[in-house]
Amino acid sequence: MLTIWGRKTSSNVQALMWCVGELELEYQRHDLGHRFGGLDSADFQALNPNRTIPVLQDGNNAPLWETGAILRYLGARYGDDAFWPSDPVQRAEIDKWAEWAKLNIAMAFTVPVFWRMVRTPAAQRDETLIRQAVAELEISLAIADAQLAQTKYLSGNALTLADIQLGHILYRYYDIDIERATLPHLRRYYDALTERPAYQCHVMIGYDELRPDQTPTSGP
Repeated sequence: MLTIWGRKTSSNVQALMWCVGELELEYQRHDLGHRFGGLDSADFQALNPNRTIPVLQDGNNAPLWETGAILRYLGARYGDDAFWPSDPVQRAEIDKWAEWAKLNIAMAFTVPVFWRMVRTPAAQRDETLIRQAVAELEISLAIADAQLAQTKYLSGNALTLADIQLGHILYRYYDIDIERATLPHLRRYYDALTERPAYQCHVMIGYDELRPDQTPTSGP
C-alpha cells in the first residue's frame, strides 16, 4: 500500500497519481497544501523538510520526495520493461525525455503561464508577459510535436515515464484561455491521453479552487 501526501489539484501530485493509476497500484492519499494547509506542521516536516508535495511512502520504507525521484522509484519497482526499462541505454533514452519535459515544459508552463493566467487576479495579469511565456513554451512544445510525428508516445510506441512528465501538463495547457500554436502531432497525442482512464481520473481535474477568489489556508 502506498501512502501519498498532497492535494489532487497540484500538478506534481497529478503526475504521481497518474503514474500510480497506470501501474494499478493501491494507495491512500492525504490532502495537504493550499486550502487544506498542513505543510507547516511538524509531522509533515518530518516527512519532507522542504515542506512541498507530493511525498510518497511505500510500506515501511523511508518517505520519498521530489516528483521525478518518486516516479523513477515507482517505475523501477512496479513498472514493466516498456514503461521503465532495466537496460541502461533504453532507460536513458526515456529518462532524457522525462528530464526534458520537466525542465522545458512543466517548469516553463506552471509558473510563467498557468499561475499568471489562473492564480493571478484578472486586473493584475500582465498579458504581454503571458504571451511571451506561451511563445517560449511553444518553442519546446514544437520539439515534442516533431518527435511525436515519428512515434506514438514521446519515447517510442508505448507509454513510458517520459509521457507522465510531459502529458500531465497538457490538460491545463489545452484547457486555459490562451491562443495556442498549431501543433497537430502534439494535439493527436494529447487527445489519445484523454482516452486513458487513469489520465481522466487523476489529471483531468478542475482547478477553480486555485483561482485567487479561493483563499488558501496554508502552503503554495
